[in-house]
Amino acid sequence: MSYQIAIDGPAGAGKSTIAKEIAKRLGFIYVDTGAMYRAMALYLLRRGIPADSPEEISAASQKADITIAYRDGLQQVLLDGENVTSLLRTEEVGNMASASSANPDVREKLVELQRLLADRENVVMDGRDIGTCVLPHADVKIYLTASAACRAKRRYDELTAKGEACDLEVIEADIRKRDHQDMTREHSPLRQAEDAVLLDSSDLTIAQVVENILALVN
Repeated sequence: MSYQIAIDGPAGAGKSTIAKEIAKRLGFIYVDTGAMYRAMALYLLRRGIPADSPEEISAASQKADITIAYRDGLQQVLLDGENVTSLLRTEEVGNMASASSANPDVREKLVELQRLLADRENVVMDGRDIGTCVLPHADVKIYLTASAACRAKRRYDELTAKGEACDLEVIEADIRKRDHQDMTREHSPLRQAEDAVLLDSSDLTIAQVVENILALVN
């Protein structure tokens, strides 16, 4: 039997950073769901499907086979068996991913592929609805959050460290707006699963959050 860890929470809570570290420590596969949506976008682009044609996107998406594997310790996103990891970060793919990820049929197909992966591998998966929708029977469920002010400050520090000019108040306003959108969207809104453990990382370091989650797993 495979072992499943689901980490949900709002934008900027540190989900992917934490999930990657947990996977590394346990020797599990970190399932980068965002990368899977980008691989689907690449699949659609290669077939010349227009971003503004939901019917064509729905039909074409059902034939894609996307999974994640680790080779030599590196994550590889496989599209119909081809390693497409290096092709996923272009602006064109990002734009198509934004358009296609809102399509319920694309979402349904990728959830199906994510479940297949989780059934055969030990996984750590993070997102907005992993514990409530994608892996409702996960062995460990975490709802990782932090105050909007704390998440904004982290983002601000990250951007200023890269030399980018930004405004803390604007960042916090954007985070609050995104929280509202995520929590009120029609399909799979962001919420804490009934059997998830709430973990507020506002006053915790990454290492402390990781240790908390590993203690739950153990």
